[in-house]
Amino acid sequence: MRSVRRGGSIAVAVLAGLALLAAPVAASAEAPVDFGASPVVDTVGALTPTEVAEVEAAIDEGADRTGRQLFVAFVGEFEDPDDAGSWTTETANDNNMGSEDYLLAVAVDGRAYYLSAADDASLSAADVDRIAVQVVEPHLRDGDWAGAAIAAANAIGGGEGSPGGGLGWLWILLAVGVVVVAVVAIVLAGRRRGRSAVAGSAEPAVSLEELRRRAGGALVAADDALKTSEEELGFAVASFGEDATTGFRAALATADGKVREAFGLQQRLDDHEPDTDAQQREWYAGILSLTAEAESLLDAQAERFDELRALEQHAAEALERAEAAVRRAESGIDGAAARLGELRSDYADAPLASVADNPEQARARIAFADEGLGEARAAIAGGDTAAAAVDIRAAEEAADQARLLAEAVDRIADDLAGGDAAVAAGVDDLEADVRTARGMSDASLAALADRVADEAGRLRADLAAPGRSPHDLKARLDAVNAEIDAAIQGARDARVQAERTRAELDRSLLSARSRVQAAEDYLVARRGAIGAEARTRLAEAGRLVVEAQSLATTDPAAALGSAQRADRLAGEAMSLAQRDVGGFGGGYGAPARGGGGDVFPAVLGGILIDSMLGGGRSRGGLGGLGGGFGGRTSGGFGGGRRSPGSFGGSATRSRRGSGGRF
Repeated sequence: MRSVRRGGSIAVAVLAGLALLAAPVAASAEAPVDFGASPVVDTVGALTPTEVAEVEAAIDEGADRTGRQLFVAFVGEFEDPDDAGSWTTETANDNNMGSEDYLLAVAVDGRAYYLSAADDASLSAADVDRIAVQVVEPHLRDGDWAGAAIAAANAIGGGEGSPGGGLGWLWILLAVGVVVVAVVAIVLAGRRRGRSAVAGSAEPAVSLEELRRRAGGALVAADDALKTSEEELGFAVASFGEDATTGFRAALATADGKVREAFGLQQRLDDHEPDTDAQQREWYAGILSLTAEAESLLDAQAERFDELRALEQHAAEALERAEAAVRRAESGIDGAAARLGELRSDYADAPLASVADNPEQARARIAFADEGLGEARAAIAGGDTAAAAVDIRAAEEAADQARLLAEAVDRIADDLAGGDAAVAAGVDDLEADVRTARGMSDASLAALADRVADEAGRLRADLAAPGRSPHDLKARLDAVNAEIDAAIQGARDARVQAERTRAELDRSLLSARSRVQAAEDYLVARRGAIGAEARTRLAEAGRLVVEAQSLATTDPAAALGSAQRADRLAGEAMSLAQRDVGGFGGGYGAPARGGGGDVFPAVLGGILIDSMLGGGRSRGGLGGLGGGFGGRTSGGFGGGRRSPGSFGGSATRSRRGSGGRF
């Protein structure tokens, strides 16, 4: 029997533990399983020891004949994910199954099964479907678990029931019969109702709600894959230079464009304009197509990228670089904490919300990285460079997030100072408007001029007061500015009006860029908790900032509208992201500790799940993480990568298959 590479076993166990803690479930529910020396996993006692030996013998014989290896898993229920196809694909990927590895998964209590094959398997989709439906399923309906596994092994391995084997002509005859019956049925139906009536009565195969769920999961998965790939590319550039990573940058840029386009479609679905069912289906299909294309672009580069990184081949040098990166990131945390303290004396809580806990989060990332470095050193000393590589990569990502968290404090400080300056300039313009209004012959403007002058004075005073919010001050400024502009617009010539529009555009662009950057920094370091809605708002805000910048010289008025909408959407994105993080933290309760490390911040940052699904090992217990994953859909947290590196889509190998209920 060929040996089976073990991959992600502890990751699977941890995820299974999380699933059990998340909510009361049946005792027989199973997360994706790990195969050991045997190609058979039986968690529910479906097979006797004698039957296990018989199944293994059938599998061995088939593998010897054709090179096709069957693996069989008997569990109670499929869980995390709970549909048979996704569960089987995830198990196959977690166990590094290749082109000629086939997996039969059976949920004994759930009465469901799935036979999975790689996309490039030698057996065609029709072959796999025939084996599942005609060979395996009859045994399952009879409760003959061993018989189902042996029949599958024989069919896949070129024996009885295999393509072209003893049942081949029978299957052909059956297929022909089915086709004939179908044709007759269609003709008769057409005579009774007409083609249009038949077509009109057909129900959609997938509901809009299901399409919405799938699209949301695909967006989260693709966006996480982009962010993780960007981080991993940064490590590679630092190690190998720009020239060696040109192809990866190109793939990342193209994938990013497709994901941005997908977010644009989601924003159209989220806006207030009503959409027909046909439009919604078209746009959801577009999202799924674009995100799949993006992930395929990344996955096409993943293997070559992993070869470039090859941390396990140079583990000692990689460990040294990672340690230096961790120490550099750590050196900026105290300064960021001090700067945050200064900001709190000047500004309100709201504009600092995106960085309020950044120093604490950064220290937690460093603690996680240090624990990983320690385990990497021990693994290298023990000759386990593959395990060391996983720990090194997780430490690198934790250090990168710690650096980002610290730098975000400085960025928001600069942005808030810029916001103060923009409001001060706006107040100057407002006071100029007051002088213009008072110099006009229209007596009705006098009261307005007095009121605007009072507000200008209050704005100037509030601008120097502690506890201020430049965003709120700008909103007040814009409101009163719009009022007096409308009143005296006729008194200005086109040149003056254009200059004022440009000044307002500059203020709005500064505010929008600041809020987009703050939300982006917040999301990247907390992406394990943030769903598709916040990401969609942020993506649209970023697109509108770019649009405003491109229109600034040719159409300032349109650019101003785009900048103001971007500012609003960035604020919405931040609020939604904070809501997601609040629900995530509340659902999990207190951070869990185990092995000396705080695991929760790594889960929040999408680091731990990335490393676990990358074939890595989990450090520390997760016993305190109750409440589950908040109903997150496919794609998971952190992009769901399953290769030694993290450049790529949410999976490195897609699979196909057939199954159903029995």
